[in-house]
Amino acid sequence: MGSLQEIKQKVLNSERITETESLTLFREGNFYDLGFLADFIRRKMHPEPIVTYVIDRNINYTDICISACKFCAFYKTPEDPEGTVLSFEELEEKIAETKQLRGTQILLQGGLHPDKPLEFYEEMLRFIKKTGIHIHGFSPPEICHFAKLSGLSVAEVIARLSKAGLDSIPGGGAEILSDRVRGEAAPRKCSADEWIDVMRQAHQQGMRTTATMMFGHIETLEERLEHLVRIRSLQDETGGFTAFIPWPFQPDNTAYSAIHKATAHSYLKMLAWSRIVLDNVDNIQASWVTQGPKIAQVSLFFGANDFGSTMIEENVVAAAGVSFRLTEKEIRTLVEGGGFVPQQRTMDYTFVTAD
Repeated sequence: MGSLQEIKQKVLNSERITETESLTLFREGNFYDLGFLADFIRRKMHPEPIVTYVIDRNINYTDICISACKFCAFYKTPEDPEGTVLSFEELEEKIAETKQLRGTQILLQGGLHPDKPLEFYEEMLRFIKKTGIHIHGFSPPEICHFAKLSGLSVAEVIARLSKAGLDSIPGGGAEILSDRVRGEAAPRKCSADEWIDVMRQAHQQGMRTTATMMFGHIETLEERLEHLVRIRSLQDETGGFTAFIPWPFQPDNTAYSAIHKATAHSYLKMLAWSRIVLDNVDNIQASWVTQGPKIAQVSLFFGANDFGSTMIEENVVAAAGVSFRLTEKEIRTLVEGGGFVPQQRTMDYTFVTAD
């Protein structure tokens, strides 16, 4: 194992650091060490001073869920009379508004509903696809749930959803890709291996996906690294991830409400570490939804090159008492204020030009 100085030099030489070196860097390197290295990598990977963002809406088609994750403040149990499933008419209204705001995609996710067959989701996709919008939908836990209910393989489910109109898969439901953490916090949700397998199967079918991490609850630093290395290893294998989005756990209104929220300092250090370890993922996204606009602006100097989504609608984080909101104009102003050029993009990071 090298010294901290030797590890930092490896990063500057664009050499991959080992898991042991990664832990040493996080533990012994200070806030500014990690920020400097992450910014160096970000500028090397993205030499043009461009910060991208996407205009989309997060549509949660149902809040009914059998998973009952301890970190979730959004879900309703199947027997809760307040649980809802959006009608196709409601979906149509939300998508029309998104398109009026120059939106290019919707992020379509929901709870693990116990009664809806795969055909329901196929019909939903076909209905939405008539609008022409990009559907970034159904995170790995949902796809595993569909496979279990339908008796089909994950690959078969993805193929059917793709045929019905699914364009890409979001990285939700990853939380921490460690089975100890998942067994404690979300025992009914797919395992770490199952999450990775959904992404592998999607990539093998030519579908691009994103990856996320929700940190700052019951995981150890080693388990955070396990998560990052799993993402890095699959990216080595398939190259299918377009971006990585780390965001801190929001404890309010959850079973873990006693846990202290991550500070801006701990968020930025984790963001920088992600940029350093994930040397094969092109884009790292800031989390203004949880951190607010000013910390998101600072994150552009800690490894992030993407401002994420305008998030016309967001319900899950809001259920935990966090309700930051930004318009496209505000995002562009923040990016410009940081000394960068704002650029609208699509899910696969193709630039969107103004009409």
